Amino acid sequence: MKIWKPEAIRKMTLLRSTNSPFTNIFKGRFRNEPYLIINIFFAGTIALIFAYSGIFSPEKNNYPVACIHEQLTGEQCISCGLSHSLSLILRGRIEEAYKWNMYGMRVFLFFAAQFILRIRFSLSYINNKSTQNELIITDCLGSGLIFLIAFWPYISKIVSDIF
Repeated sequence: MKIWKPEAIRKMTLLRSTNSPFTNIFKGRFRNEPYLIINIFFAGTIALIFAYSGIFSPEKNNYPVACIHEQLTGEQCISCGLSHSLSLILRGRIEEAYKWNMYGMRVFLFFAAQFILRIRFSLSYINNKSTQNELIITDCLGSGLIFLIAFWPYISKIVSDIF
């Protein structure tokens, strides 16, 4: 067991009690604001999706996630080629992206809009305390509508396959 020197303990205590603006904002603001935490999580997830699409190249076909449906059945599903499509859209090759998945642009626009909205709504939430409830309702309804528009082909395909 390691014995800590008094100087190290003093420095660690000082770091924990630092009153930097970032520490105060994070400790006080985000801890008690689930809406902001959710927005940060979604924006981070979307950033990772864009990074995934940017890192893995359609030329190299080195995507680590393969379509399980295609592997099991040998048939392509409605979302096959979506990773290729998103990668090509990020590279500005729109025509080619449509060939890989004709709904790729819808999905890309959904994620791009959501990324911008997560940032914008978070800033509005922080700056306008009097309209926070209305903002959350508007966000939920608007994001739900955008989701339905973007993913309707996928939703209708799943529903038609079930019934």
